[in-house]
Amino acid sequence: MEQKLKILLLEDVETDATLVQRELTKAGILFVPCCVDGREGFLAQLSEFRPNVILADYTLPHFSALEALRLLKELSSDVPLILVTGSHSEEVAVECMREGAEDYILKDSLRRLPSAVLNAVRKRAGERERRAAREALRRSEEQYRLIAENTRDLICIIDLQMTVLYASPSHRSVLGYAPNDLLAKSISDVIHPDDAQTWRNTLDEALFLKEGRTAELRFRNAYDHWQLFESVVSFIFDDHGRPQRTLVASRDTSDRKQAEREIRKLAAFPRFNPNPVLEFSADGSLTYFNTAALEMAKSLKRHPEAILPLNIATIVKMCLTTGQNTLHLETLVNGRTISWSFFPVIANQVVHCYAEDVTASRNLEAQLRQVQKMESIGQLAAGVAHDFNNILTVIQGHAGLMLADPKIGGSFAESARQISAAAERASTLTRQLLLFSRRQTMQPQLLDLNDVIRSVSKMLRALVGEQVRICRELNPELPAVNADAGMIEQVLVNLAVNARDAMLPRGGTLTLRTFVRRIDDEFVATHPEAKPGYVIGLSVEDTGHGMDSSTLSRIFEPFFTTKEIGKGTGLGLATVYGIIKQHQGWIDVRSEIAKGTTFTIFLPASSRARPKAVADTATQINVPGGHETILVVEDETPLRELVREILEKKGYNVLESATGLQALKLWEARRQTIDLLLTDMMMPEGISGRELAEKLLAEKPSLKVIYTSGYSMDAVSPGFTLQEGVNFLQKPYPPNALTKMVRERLDVA
Repeated sequence: MEQKLKILLLEDVETDATLVQRELTKAGILFVPCCVDGREGFLAQLSEFRPNVILADYTLPHFSALEALRLLKELSSDVPLILVTGSHSEEVAVECMREGAEDYILKDSLRRLPSAVLNAVRKRAGERERRAAREALRRSEEQYRLIAENTRDLICIIDLQMTVLYASPSHRSVLGYAPNDLLAKSISDVIHPDDAQTWRNTLDEALFLKEGRTAELRFRNAYDHWQLFESVVSFIFDDHGRPQRTLVASRDTSDRKQAEREIRKLAAFPRFNPNPVLEFSADGSLTYFNTAALEMAKSLKRHPEAILPLNIATIVKMCLTTGQNTLHLETLVNGRTISWSFFPVIANQVVHCYAEDVTASRNLEAQLRQVQKMESIGQLAAGVAHDFNNILTVIQGHAGLMLADPKIGGSFAESARQISAAAERASTLTRQLLLFSRRQTMQPQLLDLNDVIRSVSKMLRALVGEQVRICRELNPELPAVNADAGMIEQVLVNLAVNARDAMLPRGGTLTLRTFVRRIDDEFVATHPEAKPGYVIGLSVEDTGHGMDSSTLSRIFEPFFTTKEIGKGTGLGLATVYGIIKQHQGWIDVRSEIAKGTTFTIFLPASSRARPKAVADTATQINVPGGHETILVVEDETPLRELVREILEKKGYNVLESATGLQALKLWEARRQTIDLLLTDMMMPEGISGRELAEKLLAEKPSLKVIYTSGYSMDAVSPGFTLQEGVNFLQKPYPPNALTKMVRERLDVA
């Protein structure tokens, strides 16, 4: 034996102990002896020395081999004890063997002692191994029993004819079958017919390879529904390698498959999202970005990491620390505006990010704000112009009456002429305000824009001076445009004057271009004022000092000017804006400091050809009067009194009213004698001029009507037929224009 045996000698005679040791040594047994001669020493060395075998004399002065055997039983010790004694009594031997002695050796015949010792040790070792094996088997069987009885996996054993021999308790909770109900049944009864071939193939592979094979199979449950399982099929072989039974272990994968589908669906969301999606770890590292993020970064000639906000690590840390989202953080990259929104996922310690290129929408919002601002300012300008026109009508009217009076001469007549001239200049200012607000009467006709440019070129040449060179690049195939020639000329003059001032004092080049363009939906998407279709373009380009973005954002505001005090009214570009809007067009402006500015005007093209020009009819100077009765309805007292004075001088009988309600009372008393109604369109007390006229015309269809207003026809009568110079008189107007229209309306049959 490789290790020395520990031999405990229970002997009180030293010579006998020596003889025993000598016999063992002579037999070549390696051992370590320990001698005791009493109960206390015996018990002590059992625990300390831990012997492999005990050699005991039968009788000692105070202890015996029988007592030693009984102590071993009490202690449940399996150490073998061999009786070595000088007594030849068989009764002693039988008694000791009955108490558990391993062997009986006489002291006068020790030759058999070595083999007895070795046999006893080997026997005990074998018994211990068998006990350990049995215990291991018991534990293993208990373990597998607990697994089989407590797992949710289905475990069944079938024979070679597919008959169920064992079914785990989990069949009840998973499939709804009692395990005993499955015994002696064929497993094929619960396998989906479409999976039968898969089942057979799996059995063949497991048998051929002699190892477990996996397959996905559908089992019918007790409620006649199919559930998907991942099954491992293994054969159990005998000692000769012959198959005896089949073990089938199945796991319900329905929930897992559903989870996998959900995961794939969720994974597809960022992957195929048309907007950039990114993910950051807790330290701010970029751990994921989708194709859209890569494409956006490539369009900026960068990698996704290069376009991130500079403080990305801080943003990520704050999101994870506070659990709060960070929304709509905007950065500027290569002239593009990127909006970032961060959403923390606390459980995973990551932050999801969604990015969007909002450049187009921000530009659109800026344009929309500009349009809304201009609309608001336009309403204000129109209101100012309306009130101002009432005042100018009074001034112009009285100046005209003074000039028509032969008694007034000399310095008084000159003063009247100066008053009239000043009023005329002021009326030009109000016309500009109305043009800006799109409330000035427009007289459109089919025009060739090239002809308008050619006709105004001489005037432009005089306006811009010799230091400015004028170039014309006109498209000869230009379609007609439906526009007011005078207004378009005013647009050209205003833009040319601005260009001249921008090029002072060095001078430069003013270029006028015309072109045709087709506007598509993509262009409209980024230009809210544009409309699809063909347009005629007119660009006015200068080589002046240009404008910065701050100035560019305000150039169309009324009274905004960069010129010195007294050198500009700030209405030039506002008027241009109003005229073009009134023509259903729009303006695009591009400017760069020290390189110049380009105004590009877009007007809808007309599909009709231009008619031949018709000569204008001369206006009558001497207007005859009459004796008809005229009802004048005007809420401005000075203007109403002026109109009465002008008409009475022509011989008319005039009835006055400040409101529509007063006019109705006069009508009730004098309806038979009233021949013409002269009414302002906008009046207090809830009855407008249009409503008053409609009510009176319903009672007297032969009544003649003239409408007046400080606004244009378009503003005061949407959907209502008015004709400038026929039944509509725009304020301010001179006395002869009033008397001429009154006479013409009264003379209409």
